[in-house]
Amino acid sequence: MNVFGVDIGGSGIKGAPVDLERGALAEERHKVLTPQPATPDGVAGCVVEVVEHFGWTGPVGVTFPGVVTGSTVRTAANVDKSWIGVDAGALLGERLGGRPVTVLNDADAAGIAEMTYGAGRGREGTVILLTLGTGIGSALFVGGRLVPNTELGHLELKGHDAETRASTKAKEDEDLTWEHWAKRRLTRYLAHVEMLFSPELFIIGGGVSRKADRFLPLIEGIRAEIVPAELQNNAGIVGAGMAAGTG
Repeated sequence: MNVFGVDIGGSGIKGAPVDLERGALAEERHKVLTPQPATPDGVAGCVVEVVEHFGWTGPVGVTFPGVVTGSTVRTAANVDKSWIGVDAGALLGERLGGRPVTVLNDADAAGIAEMTYGAGRGREGTVILLTLGTGIGSALFVGGRLVPNTELGHLELKGHDAETRASTKAKEDEDLTWEHWAKRRLTRYLAHVEMLFSPELFIIGGGVSRKADRFLPLIEGIRAEIVPAELQNNAGIVGAGMAAGTG
């Protein structure tokens, strides 16, 4: 069974049909740049462009980089603040010609995909997926059950919002070496999260997971196992597709 998933990010919006039997993209994904400012109208237009690129006419699952309750946006750290209070499901459904649309937090979607098809498959206990990119998204699982909308990227770290120090964007903006970023930024952040939640497993997702060999071996002093996301940066699309398939 194929369903459609769209992953809205702070820098890019990407989507593809998802094969739910394999937990993989059924076709090569299509990506467009996130408009700046990333207003509801602008982002909705990009979502329509991605969906129509494939001629898709069925239900659509969409991730959003912020807290989502029901289908209403509650926070918008890396997109325009005008999203707050918007019923994203209703907006996108209308722009997509009445197609059913299911909306969920982007990291939660990636986590659901990884727990079902990827690095968290069969794992019990406490598992935390972290998506490193424009910001830091998080998905917390206890005994295989999702605790939604945790937003652990906004924990305070050394007096700063954690994602402004330990995200991939922070590494790029400050031109940090892999060693500096991994040892002084990411390790400190992981240690803080570990102190709060004592997970058995960290799964590191986002685009940087493709380069896990560049930084994961540099992280020391964390008791939990740390592994890269198996679905890498497609996890959000797969998770969005899963939501559309069950929504």
